[in-house]
Amino acid sequence: MNTDSIEQKWSDGEREIVRATYRVMVEHGYSNLSISKIADELGKTKASVYYHYDSKEELLVSFLDFVVDWFKNDIAEEISESPETALSNLVESLIPLELDDETFHGQVVLLELRSQTRRSEEFRERFTEINDLLVGIVRDIIERGVETGAFRDVEAPRVAEHIVATANGARIDRVTTDRPAAPAAVRVSLSSYIDSELRQHD
Repeated sequence: MNTDSIEQKWSDGEREIVRATYRVMVEHGYSNLSISKIADELGKTKASVYYHYDSKEELLVSFLDFVVDWFKNDIAEEISESPETALSNLVESLIPLELDDETFHGQVVLLELRSQTRRSEEFRERFTEINDLLVGIVRDIIERGVETGAFRDVEAPRVAEHIVATANGARIDRVTTDRPAAPAAVRVSLSSYIDSELRQHD
């Protein structure tokens, strides 16, 4: 992952706090998250955390901002290829057949925060931004493929929304149920949809 822009935008102290927040959420969950636990994870005082953030919610909004920045950097590597390869790589990245522990925990953390969007407008704004960003990336790949002749001339926004909604559903299902065969089935189904919608057929 290219972290240059993240390192330029975020101070060392902010990055340390955000990463400690993630580790505490992995261990204790959202409901048991506290500034005190974050400070303990850092080996610092609560005052050192409050120096950067006035409240737990402000810290978590910053955490989601960090996720958005990380996602922008990470996804850039997936879409630098040809439209066909870029879309295939993106689907594989969004719905991997297997999850390592780190990725699984990351998805659980984000799902816990997503569940709070009814109560926090700022959380809702961040998750809306993440979804809009992802849909925009898929749409741009499709439009690039149409321009190069790799894909049929389709309504790119509609197809992009379907792809992202399917991937999001698969990700949520994966971390909330015990259905190990589901990701592969969704991948096959989504690949069939992409083929029928986008591929040039004689």
